[in-house]
Amino acid sequence: MAMGTDNGGTLRANREAFENIQILPRRLVNSRVLDTSVELFGQRSPTPILIAPCGHQKSFIPDGELSTARAARTRDTEMILSTVTSIPLEEVIAARGKPVWYQLYVDENWDTTLGMVKRAEQAGCPVLAITVDLPISNREANERHHRDDNPACQVCHAPGAGIIPAKPMYAGLERTFTDRSFLDWDWVDRIRDATNMKVMLKGIVTAADANLALSHGIDGIIVSNHGGRAEDSGRGTIESLPAVVNAVNGRIPVIVDSGFRRGTDIFKALALGADAVGIGRPYLWGLGSFGQEGVEIVLDILTRELEIIMKQAGTLSIEEITRDTVIT
Repeated sequence: MAMGTDNGGTLRANREAFENIQILPRRLVNSRVLDTSVELFGQRSPTPILIAPCGHQKSFIPDGELSTARAARTRDTEMILSTVTSIPLEEVIAARGKPVWYQLYVDENWDTTLGMVKRAEQAGCPVLAITVDLPISNREANERHHRDDNPACQVCHAPGAGIIPAKPMYAGLERTFTDRSFLDWDWVDRIRDATNMKVMLKGIVTAADANLALSHGIDGIIVSNHGGRAEDSGRGTIESLPAVVNAVNGRIPVIVDSGFRRGTDIFKALALGADAVGIGRPYLWGLGSFGQEGVEIVLDILTRELEIIMKQAGTLSIEEITRDTVIT
């Protein structure tokens, strides 16, 4: 949950970049009534906050993704489920009370990739988010902490322990354990043509790739660097966001994640043109500490902080949070 790649440069940049953006407060605006709702793919949500895909959630609490889904249900928050979920998709949907979005790690075995896509589609998932930012990574900190033999950890982590299960989305499929350097636009086209779900690309951080996404008929973009766990570019997603927004020019939704911790962070992203913001580590800290209630409280804190800064900036709705409300 805590680690980045290499020496953690991108992990740090995701946070430090927010310091270069200042919010411009306005005075004497009657802001007692706010509208924090947004619309994505025809669905209205009460806030612009999404639950980003994080895998292996049984590592943090026995109920894993079920607790997260129940929190998403009580707070009416869109949830994106990871390919490496520790709970089957269908059970998560039942806990959420409606279909979730599905994040896809493409497998080099086409039948395996297609099997997961069709399973998500049959379960009713409206959106497929293909992760494209992780062809390979260098997670040195993870390697330093790795132990081949640790009896205390194996109580949970051993394959036969029954605590942290095999990846249920690969049930009946042949998983190929390789890096994803093979992934290219031909693969994206193939997946897009194989489903009726809306297809987003998660991990686009440049205008050039945003323009290519448009030319390949992609329905949305998630500006992401995998929470600093993909490449060591030293560039935060809030720095990458404006170029992607300008390239898209309102034609498809743009969501951003990686490094968001406060309501002011969310405000800054919305001001720079994001349609919504995904959170990952914050809700995992809540999940590991207090389960469902912890995730709910994290969502409540972020929503409250967003409302506070909206009032201080004199913005009565998400649509009023424009580039005129910040300075870089």
